[in-house]
Amino acid sequence: MTSKTTSISAADRERLIEAAIQAKQFAYSPYSKFRVGAAFLTTTGEIVKGANIENASYGGTICAERTAIVKAVSEGIKSFVALAVVTDVKAALSPCGLCRQVIREFCSLKMPIFLAPADYFERKANAKEDGDDGVKERTLEELLPDSFGPEDLELPRS
Repeated sequence: MTSKTTSISAADRERLIEAAIQAKQFAYSPYSKFRVGAAFLTTTGEIVKGANIENASYGGTICAERTAIVKAVSEGIKSFVALAVVTDVKAALSPCGLCRQVIREFCSLKMPIFLAPADYFERKANAKEDGDDGVKERTLEELLPDSFGPEDLELPRS
């Protein structure tokens, strides 16, 4: 299941992935040792970054994707065109279920989500030869099929 529906430029894609990698450096993950960085591209071209922030009371932990979206929304930004996520794992990993649902609140089901591997820069350098930078591109709809969203609250009730 690979979708190539990117509606952003190659330069914006690169900027977004690099921002997610930068955001990961600020992760606070003393318990899991699992750093995550996320970056949203807004409709105005701004990038909003977030990192996971853990808590000794595990329920107080917030994922990178939710950190970024909460930062944006708390500043009045509610329109996004793409998301990039990166971890320290050399496989491209997806947002957790809770993050997917929070993303669903503010983003189009067709929005591209770029899942970048930890060794993105190395793969990018080698991509000139094999064409594969290791990034998986998905849409929110692919990651959260048959989802429940704000418009569902407007459906008639019986």
